[in-house]
Amino acid sequence: MRKVISLFLLWIFSTLCFMAQQSGMQHIIEQVREKYVPDSRKEVLEVEASQHAGTLVLSGETTSWTAYREILSEAENASVSVKNDIRLLPDGAIGEKGWGVIYNSVEKVHSGSSYGSETVSELLLGMPVRLLDKKGGWRRVQAPDGYVGWVSDAVRTMTESELHEYNNKEKVVVTALYAFSYEKADVKSQTVSDLVIGDMLVLKGEKGRFYRVGYPDGREAYIRQSDAKELKKWLQEMELTPKSIVRVARKFMGIPYVWGGTSFKGLDCSGLTKLVYFLHGVILQRDASQQVLTGRPVDDNGNFSNLEPGDLLFFGTTATAENPREKVVHVAIYIGNRRFIHASDYVQIGSLDPADPLYDEYNAGRYLRARRIIGEVNTAGIEGISDNAFYEP
Repeated sequence: MRKVISLFLLWIFSTLCFMAQQSGMQHIIEQVREKYVPDSRKEVLEVEASQHAGTLVLSGETTSWTAYREILSEAENASVSVKNDIRLLPDGAIGEKGWGVIYNSVEKVHSGSSYGSETVSELLLGMPVRLLDKKGGWRRVQAPDGYVGWVSDAVRTMTESELHEYNNKEKVVVTALYAFSYEKADVKSQTVSDLVIGDMLVLKGEKGRFYRVGYPDGREAYIRQSDAKELKKWLQEMELTPKSIVRVARKFMGIPYVWGGTSFKGLDCSGLTKLVYFLHGVILQRDASQQVLTGRPVDDNGNFSNLEPGDLLFFGTTATAENPREKVVHVAIYIGNRRFIHASDYVQIGSLDPADPLYDEYNAGRYLRARRIIGEVNTAGIEGISDNAFYEP
């Protein structure tokens, strides 16, 4: 009986030791996450510690080499056998073709590898992406702004050299809010796909008043020249001015609010700001809480006299003793005279002026600060399309 009790106590002691080691390792993983992957929207660190048959098992995946190396280093210092099952992404699941280009007019980006997962963003036709992982018919991708998510298999995969070759081809950009491509240079012919403003296709030629275009997946079609513009000319003639920002933003008046939307088919608040600036050749960060960290600060105390049209206004909750972190949850574009345009229920105009019939008391009460994007391109978090590595020829 004593032997049985001793063995039982030894088992309890061993189990408690392993549980403590597992808990300690999980704590280390969280510390590494805070240090190297503070924003899970732009990097992946999904690692867990467990124990099996006296072995500490590390499983999951990460895109951060420094985080990967530090977790293993800490694990090796533990006085226990360690099994490393962490995948450093991208890995062999992707193969040689680690890049791709979106071939649908709008492709939804999900938080997980299923249609039931949350929609967190969208990508436009012709956007290059970095492939990180593959699971069934889903691919985990990183967008040109760094945002990471899952898309269904609507990506033409390419090697790095193939992507450079694709980027080097002449393109057209869709300038109509909504359009179609056709099998022939005739609007009465069979449609090939729908198109939205900001989509990009390869320019293959012209026929009458149509462009002959190529899709990333090999399809060919015709689009009306009145619905598109040659990309080089579009970029050269671009005017990143307060007046132009306001003019383009007004084009989306009345478009429904759609969570995760960044296209003409539906917009969330930061999707509107992102799309308006993209249509000026500028890549912003995806979410309001990311955009607020970019650009030049122009106001943080409600002194609206410092604002210029085109500035981004941010809203949320201020830091308090109970909640020491400020929380940015909404963004709008300033259009002058204390008015702003934003996506809320639908794209509409509000005002910060109590005397204005468009006064938005709710958002005026949670205004935090403003940032200027114009004049700050190619500073942290703001890139010109031509300067982004994903679009590099």
